[in-house]
Amino acid sequence: MITQAQGMNSVIERYNKTNEDHQLTMRLNSELKFWQREAATLRQQLHNLQENHRQMMGVDTNGLGFEELQSLENKLETSLHSIRNKKVFILNISPDQLPPSLFIVSNHILIYLLQVNLMHRENMELYKTVNTTGRQNGGFTSSGSLSPTSIDLELSPPQQQTSEMEEEVTKLG
Repeated sequence: MITQAQGMNSVIERYNKTNEDHQLTMRLNSELKFWQREAATLRQQLHNLQENHRQMMGVDTNGLGFEELQSLENKLETSLHSIRNKKVFILNISPDQLPPSLFIVSNHILIYLLQVNLMHRENMELYKTVNTTGRQNGGFTSSGSLSPTSIDLELSPPQQQTSEMEEEVTKLG
């Protein structure tokens, strides 16, 4: 036969066990709600980042108003400015500070830029020559545009000038 003290102890133990289970359940529910809120917040942040990325890439700008487009343009201008500054900084590093592979690439880029510059100068000289010749021969209309019997000229890339440009690069480097 169970004594009254044993019965009371049994009831107290069951109460404590039920109370612990209830507190554990409450704690787990609270943590579950916290992580659900955290997941929802992260999903929203991901959505916002994806939307901003699409807007920065110019893909999803249909719903933007003038001020939003202006703000986006300003952000892109600021980003481009800092990228250009970084590029200028890298180009201003002296060749002895560059790793050998980058130095070779920078020489090739410099040669290419010199070729483009030379072709541009030749193009401008040809344009001036054609412009002057056309006006002397009456090949221009009163508005200054070429007549239907205009001459089409094309520049060909320089053939022998690469060695001269390499010498210029060596002098510059």
